[in-house]
Amino acid sequence: MKKRTKNKKDVNTILDKLEGLYPDAECELNYTTPFELLIATILSAQCTDVRVNKVTAEMFKKYNTPEAFAKLSLEEISEEIKTCGLYKSKSQKIKDTSIQICENYSGEVPETLEELIKLPGVGRKTAGVVLSNAFGQPAIAVDTHVFRVANRIGIVDEPTPEKTEFALMKAIPKERWSKSHHTIIFHGRRMCKARKPECEECNITEYCNFYKEINK
Repeated sequence: MKKRTKNKKDVNTILDKLEGLYPDAECELNYTTPFELLIATILSAQCTDVRVNKVTAEMFKKYNTPEAFAKLSLEEISEEIKTCGLYKSKSQKIKDTSIQICENYSGEVPETLEELIKLPGVGRKTAGVVLSNAFGQPAIAVDTHVFRVANRIGIVDEPTPEKTEFALMKAIPKERWSKSHHTIIFHGRRMCKARKPECEECNITEYCNFYKEINK
C-alpha cells in the first residue's frame, strides 16, 4: 500500500531547505566535454565519484574522444579502468558506445534522451546526468541516493528507480529538476545515508516520513 506523499507546497519547502543546506550542490564527476562526462558516468556505476575522478584524471590525458576509445582493445580499456570495479562490462560498454557515437553521430554525443539510451550501457540515469550537466537540459537522474532519499522523505513512494524518476518529474517543478537532483544526492551522501542516516543533523525531519516512522 502506498504511503501518503507530499503536496506541491511541502515539496518546494523541502527543496528550498535542501538548497539552503547545499547551495553549491553540483555534479562531482570531473569532465571537460560531454563525452568525458558520459564515460565518467558509465564508470560511476557501483563506484564512488572520488575513485572515478582519480581514474579519469590520468586516462583522459591519453584518451578522451570516442575515436580514441573506439580504437582501443578491451584489454587496453580494462587496464585503464580496472580499479573502478565491474571493469570488464564497463570496458565493453565504453568501447561499443564509442564506436556507435563515431558511426551514428559523427563523433558527437547525442543531445536527446531517446538517442542517448540507444547507446550501449546508457540507461535513463546516465542519460539524465549527461543531459542535465553537459547540455543544460532539465533532467532528474535517479541514482541510489535519489531513489533512497526521495522515497524516505515521501516526496514520492515508488518501488523502482524508473518509477521514482517519473514520479519526481510530476512532483517537482520542471525548472527545479536539475538542481534538486544534485541537492538530493548531496543529502544522501552527506546526511541521509543508507545505513546510518544522521537525522539529528537534518533540517527537514518535520517533513520526513522515515523520521516520523522511526520516532513513533
